[in-house]
Amino acid sequence: MKGFFTRWYGAWQRTRLGTRITLGLGALALVVFAAVGVTTVGIMHGYLDRRLDEQLSKTQNTQLPLLRETHGSPQSVYSWYSALYKVTDGVAVPEPGGQLPGDAKQLAKIAAEAVGGDVTRTIYLRDDGPYRVRACPVDTDSVLLSAAPQKDLDGTVRQLIGVEVAAFALALGVLVVVGRLVLRRGLRPLADMAGTAHDIASHDLTANPDLPVRAAGTGGGAEVEELRTAFNVMLAHIDTSLAAKTEANERLRRFVADASHELRTPLTSIRGYADLFRYAAANEPAEREAHLAKIREETARMTVLVDDLLLLARLDARAAETPLRPERVDLAELAGDAADAFAAGRPDHPLTTSFSTAFVDADPVRLRQVLDNLLANAAVHTPPGTSVHVSVTASDGHAVVQVTDTGPGIAVADQERIFDRFFRVDDSRTRGNGGTGLGLSVVHSLVTAHGGTVSVASEPGRTTFTVHLPLAPS
Repeated sequence: MKGFFTRWYGAWQRTRLGTRITLGLGALALVVFAAVGVTTVGIMHGYLDRRLDEQLSKTQNTQLPLLRETHGSPQSVYSWYSALYKVTDGVAVPEPGGQLPGDAKQLAKIAAEAVGGDVTRTIYLRDDGPYRVRACPVDTDSVLLSAAPQKDLDGTVRQLIGVEVAAFALALGVLVVVGRLVLRRGLRPLADMAGTAHDIASHDLTANPDLPVRAAGTGGGAEVEELRTAFNVMLAHIDTSLAAKTEANERLRRFVADASHELRTPLTSIRGYADLFRYAAANEPAEREAHLAKIREETARMTVLVDDLLLLARLDARAAETPLRPERVDLAELAGDAADAFAAGRPDHPLTTSFSTAFVDADPVRLRQVLDNLLANAAVHTPPGTSVHVSVTASDGHAVVQVTDTGPGIAVADQERIFDRFFRVDDSRTRGNGGTGLGLSVVHSLVTAHGGTVSVASEPGRTTFTVHLPLAPS
């Protein structure tokens, strides 16, 4: 039995929502109809019983005065049974002239009981069916008894039951059919959203992360409209997340590929120079020193690359470990030190400066790295003789650093990717200029970590990198 109910409940749970609601409404309506029907039949049956009792009482009360005077035979009304009983020592004997059934023992008992007062009772007479019996005393030893058949009354009640069953069955059928149609129409927006979800589930997100569909349509009421809006907002968020994840995976793949290439180049050089050093170990000391110098040069290049990669990784994970140690510093003083170092190391690039005091809360070491990278970028990507200008100003609650050169400029398409990791304007893989393709990426990450922004504006003959940092509170 338990297994049967478990299977039945499982089948019910698998049934569609519209069908379950329709069946639930049908069951509820059936209960209501049954309650109304039982109540109506009960009220009607009681009313007919009372009417029959009133007829019996009225008929007997009409005959009583005449019977008390004449003690004659009672009148038979509506083909009822009627008789006058003589009661002696508790035994009732019918007087001649009455109309009684073949088996009148039950009637005699009721007549004997009625000596002390009116008695009304329902009995079942063999071959005649149910009868409503009323007995009332005529005088001290006479009793008038009348018995009316209940067949007509019961027939009326059965007809009422039949009419109610037919009417309720028709009403139930109409309710179920119309309710199913209304529910199907009302639940259609939900079915459409389910279809949209199936379309998304069948979409290959590995090939194309864009979700091609949205829940469309109108109607269904405020709740369904709210659900449709929430569903579409969720899809938009998922679409955005998938696009961001795909872009991040692509950037990671490109980053790993570029990092592998960048690391492979100095490692290959180191291995080559190490082999040359081994073969030249017994030769001239000058040749050995030249190979060792090349090994040290490539090692230093790889060290810079690894340090930049480590710094970028730590900046990306700054929620877990911040590489910044901020303190109150004068940006103009840091820019001056960076300008002095640039002028000493790059004499072939004339440098001019313009500084105003601007205090910021920043890591002086990392901020100096930003300035050095911007100046080095201006020198590496411009020909000798190109002038460079560095300025520091304070404006609208921000310290503004600008590094401007008069070089050939940067193409508009390249400006959009200038801060990407391992990006080079000429897309070159050569190491001739000594760059790693990470300098501007480090600048962007460090400035962002300090709560600032960095941008570039370039045209032939003028390129300006602008850094905005929030000023320290006074």
